[in-house]
Amino acid sequence: MHEISIAESILEIAEEQARAQNARSIQLIKLRLGEFTTIVREALEFAFEIARQGTLAEDAVLEIETVSILVRCAVCDRATQPVVGICLICTVCGFPMEILTGEELQIEYIEVETEEEWIKWKLSQKELPQGQQSESRSRPTS
Repeated sequence: MHEISIAESILEIAEEQARAQNARSIQLIKLRLGEFTTIVREALEFAFEIARQGTLAEDAVLEIETVSILVRCAVCDRATQPVVGICLICTVCGFPMEILTGEELQIEYIEVETEEEWIKWKLSQKELPQGQQSESRSRPTS
């Protein structure tokens, strides 16, 4: 299962970016994952749950956008999404197709919580009357 090393790499990159922003924690990691990768989405999600323990992303959500495969003929310029299986030969002219999308594995963005945001949230909780605190318990994310 190579998804564990992929999840660890994703977390390493996200933590590096979060530390550069002096973040207290990572709230969300948005990932683009192409259909034409050898990565199994469910296995990656499982690996992420394990790998995030003890990191800045311990409570983070992993949001995965699936990128469909799109191919184009290098000769006749016909672009299409393969319907059955993945055939990389053009059905019009018989020449090889090139993959335009579907091979992505990209961190699109991360959402972090900085120390300053956390302190503001904690202070705002002290200012609210008791009855209103339960309605405002969730911390804002950046």
